[in-house]
Amino acid sequence: MQAIANTQQAEAWNGWEGVHWAQNRARYDATVAAFNDDLFRAAAIDEGDRVLDIGCGTGHITLLAARQASRGQVVGVDISAPMLERARADAAEQGITNVRFEQGDAQVHHFPDGGFDVAISRGGVMFFDDLVAAFANVRRGLRPGGRLVFMGPQGGSPDSEYARATGALKPLMRGPSPAARGMGSLVDPARIHEVLGEAGFADVGVVPVEAPMDYGRDAADAAEFILGQGPVRFNLEGVDRAVVERAREELRAGLVAYETSEGVRISGAVWVVSATRP
Repeated sequence: MQAIANTQQAEAWNGWEGVHWAQNRARYDATVAAFNDDLFRAAAIDEGDRVLDIGCGTGHITLLAARQASRGQVVGVDISAPMLERARADAAEQGITNVRFEQGDAQVHHFPDGGFDVAISRGGVMFFDDLVAAFANVRRGLRPGGRLVFMGPQGGSPDSEYARATGALKPLMRGPSPAARGMGSLVDPARIHEVLGEAGFADVGVVPVEAPMDYGRDAADAAEFILGQGPVRFNLEGVDRAVVERAREELRAGLVAYETSEGVRISGAVWVVSATRP
C-alpha cells in the first residue's frame, strides 16, 4: 500500500470492524441495495468507460460497475485489506476479469492523471481527514469532463423510522466506533457544495433519495445484525450483560413494527451527489 494520510481509519478498517464487514458483506450490501439503481442511473456508465470506485469495500458496487463497463476497466480502491480480500475472491468466483482492486488511501493514492471517465462511491468518501484534498486527488484522476457520482447518508432525525426502531440502544450509544468516525462529514448539502467546489469540481448536484433498507428476515434476525455492527458493538463493550440483554429484547420488540412479508424494512434517506471535472 502507498502512503497513508488517514492512519486512524486505516487502523480501524484493518481491524475487527473491517473483518466483521468482510464476513457479513451480504448483510451490509442488502441494507443499501435499494439505492443502487439511483447511484448507477446518475453515473451513466458506458460499456467502454474506465471507472474508479472509491472506498470500494468488499467490491459489490465495483463488480456491478464492471458488468456495465464490459469493454472498459474498473479499479476499486480501499484502505481495508480484509475487505479487499473478499472483493478479489468474489471477482474470481464470478469470473469478472475487467476489474482490479488496489489497497490505498484515496486521499493520497496515486491515480493516473485523467485516467478515468467516471468515479463512483457508495458511502466510501465520508471518512477522509481532509475532504478537499481527497476530492481534489480524485478530480485529478478524472479526464476533463469526467463524472464523479457518490452516495452518502442524509442527517439523522430523532423521528426517523430507524431512530424509533432502535430507540432502546440510544442511551447506550456514547460515541462512534473507530471506523464510524467521519460518517456525518457530508450530510449537509451546503457542505457538499463547498467541499466539491474547493476541490475543483463543477456542476455539483445533490439529489435526495429515500428507499426501504433491508435489515433481516424478521425482528429477531435484524436485532442480532444491528447489535453486531461496529458502532453498536463498540458501545456495548463493558456494559453489564443484563443491560445488554434487556436492550436486545427491547430492540427486537421495536423492530416488530417494521416486519413485512419480505423481511424487516426500514426507510432510509441518502444523497446522490454528482459533479464534473471541468
